[in-house]
Amino acid sequence: MRKSISAPSYYRATAHQSHAHPPLAGEVAADVCIVGAGYTGLSAAVALAEAGYKVVVLEAETVGFGASGRNGGQICTGFSAGQEKIEAQLGKDDARKCFALAQEAKRLLVDRITRYQIACDLRWGYLHAVPKPSRFEGLKAWKDEWDALGYTDTQILSRDELSHKLGTGVYHGALREGGAGHFHPLNYCLGLARAATAAGAVIHERSRAVEVDTGAKPFVRTAQGKVSAKFVIIACNAYLGRLVPKLYGRVLPVTSYIIATEPLGEARARSLIRDGEAVADTNFIVDYFRLTPDTRLLFGGRASYTTLEPPDLGAYMKPRMTRIFPQLADARIDFAWGGYIAITVNRIPDCGRLSPTAYYAHGYSGQGVALAGLYGLLMAEAIRGTAERFDLLSRVRHLPFPGGPVRVPLLAAAMLFYRLKDMLS
Repeated sequence: MRKSISAPSYYRATAHQSHAHPPLAGEVAADVCIVGAGYTGLSAAVALAEAGYKVVVLEAETVGFGASGRNGGQICTGFSAGQEKIEAQLGKDDARKCFALAQEAKRLLVDRITRYQIACDLRWGYLHAVPKPSRFEGLKAWKDEWDALGYTDTQILSRDELSHKLGTGVYHGALREGGAGHFHPLNYCLGLARAATAAGAVIHERSRAVEVDTGAKPFVRTAQGKVSAKFVIIACNAYLGRLVPKLYGRVLPVTSYIIATEPLGEARARSLIRDGEAVADTNFIVDYFRLTPDTRLLFGGRASYTTLEPPDLGAYMKPRMTRIFPQLADARIDFAWGGYIAITVNRIPDCGRLSPTAYYAHGYSGQGVALAGLYGLLMAEAIRGTAERFDLLSRVRHLPFPGGPVRVPLLAAAMLFYRLKDMLS
């Protein structure tokens, strides 16, 4: 199990007060045992507990400890792989159904924020900015694809139009979405946990699973106890490790980093991002940024397939920020943190059944803020006996990452290739 990067995050510093959940002690029985208290597991827990199931959630650390409480807070559209790869596997009609499900994922998020009154600073508006003039035509193809899928809340911005929105000249235009945005990811996750417990689910923090049995009588064992259940859901994502041997190698943990400046004041903050939208470039290895309610610039990016952490994360990330916003050279960096996201080989989430009693979903490849909640809901639907939607997504075929001693060097070489591609294309 990899140790998570330990630097304190802006999200932890601004998290709402939350209820501590005691570790598992002794043996208990449940209808469903869920391993992992992030978006995937908590989404399933809410849906199942509200349907009357007895649900126990085991979390190795604390609610939202992994990517659900560390990510950039960007609420994205569709899948990281785009439609073409999904269509190549499932055909055009079913690929359209997958996109519709991804759209539903955003509506599910909004519905839960509203229904459970989760204060998480939700804002709409998203800019996909092109760093090279040669990529501007690609925005038109992107918009055409989404238009054909029925998602028309988009517009193409020229370089001049974009200059009125962003205080930088490094981009050559953008595709703007009204149906994507950003929020405080940890406060949303804590809100899901409150909703799950209010519905009757029991969450145990500091309860690392050490054994998972996916047979006819599944159980999950920790160092202090055991949960016997009728069904098990594996929702560990990038923090799965070798807990479930059949799933090892299906996703790869990738390190991502984020910094947050000191409060900049309203005027200075709006001079960077006039309308408070989320922004990401169109590189394979993206830079992304947005404003926080207290006028900080939150800036994320870089990626590493190794577990090596820069000795000074703030100093490591700030030059990328000042390349885009040189006017922030004097801005203090108050927070710098990182964590792991899980990617698949084809950048499409991986889900399925390990047995008739065991379900899993992971590998959201950078777009898990919305998608993870959807996959959690669909696993809950499948357990309740309505599996058509889950089965559609589980039909996507996945290859494992190469293993053995060459795994990290090969993937580091692949990362170098994509960095060069970003520079040259």
